[in-house]
Amino acid sequence: MPTNAKTKTKRAAQRRSTRSHADAPGSAIALLKKDHREVEDYFEQYEELEDDNAKAELAEKICTALKVHTQIEEEIFYPQAREATQDNDLLDEALVEHAGAKHLIEEIESMEVGDDLYDTKITVLGEQIKHHVKEEEEELFPEIEDSKMDVVAVGKQMAARKTELMGQLGMVAAK
Repeated sequence: MPTNAKTKTKRAAQRRSTRSHADAPGSAIALLKKDHREVEDYFEQYEELEDDNAKAELAEKICTALKVHTQIEEEIFYPQAREATQDNDLLDEALVEHAGAKHLIEEIESMEVGDDLYDTKITVLGEQIKHHVKEEEEELFPEIEDSKMDVVAVGKQMAARKTELMGQLGMVAAK
């Protein structure tokens, strides 16, 4: 059945309506984007540091933020996204990227600032995360926005779990 102008207009309005919910405060996508910006800022700050103590402190923040972020994505967001989009390839790729990041995080956490390759591993982790964020924001999030996923309900679940995980790690979740 051919699509007429009225149907196209209705579909566009539905997409805009869904997108407005997707970026609404408290939505899963808004929470993830906020996490993305936070960790991007951490990596930028790290590049400017000279002091080993400051580097160690910021590296710990980076690793903790990424561990919590990947965990809430894997436990809550990705299963919901998989159901909503049926895009197994994109989500499988995201899980593999997470595994690579987790491996680098383990290596970084087992090292001391000043060890050979320490700064390089932080840099490579930042590059991997930048690539991962770009794919999520340019490919996965638009699919979610066009799906029937309740991003606000999922966002509430994720925010609660993030607070719980940060508490377990002795950190305070950013508001």
